[in-house]
Amino acid sequence: MQPRLNFHQASPEIIKNVRALNKAVDECGLDKMLLHLIKLRASQINGCSYCVDMHSHEAREDGESEQRLYLVSAWRESPLFSERERAALAWTEKLTRLADGLVEDEAFEDVSRHFTEDELVKLSVAIGMINVWNRLCVPFQSIHPIREQRLAAE
Repeated sequence: MQPRLNFHQASPEIIKNVRALNKAVDECGLDKMLLHLIKLRASQINGCSYCVDMHSHEAREDGESEQRLYLVSAWRESPLFSERERAALAWTEKLTRLADGLVEDEAFEDVSRHFTEDELVKLSVAIGMINVWNRLCVPFQSIHPIREQRLAAE
């Protein structure tokens, strides 16, 4: 696989604004580990190897366990995630898979038990933000750094 387009270079002004929103999300007050989990889960769903690689590395650097990172894709079957994390992961899946159907009242009620209205808005923007990055990296075939290093050596 070869990169199709460097979106950072192709449109620096809009990417500057995307980065500004990303910074706002990262500093919004939601727990950093929770943000790592939702970024990783949305990126897994969207098949974004660049973001899966980046967010798993960042989570590890911030102290997340290997075991929990391995189990994000199977969070429903693992006891390692709190009820709040489970609610966030379920919400992440609903918002990332909007084409699969409406977000039911039950899903909203479930996540609302664990997040204030303010936190719910922040969580939803964070999910939208990682989906923006995924929608840039996947179609333009951004290559995650480990692969870039290997390609450079070839």
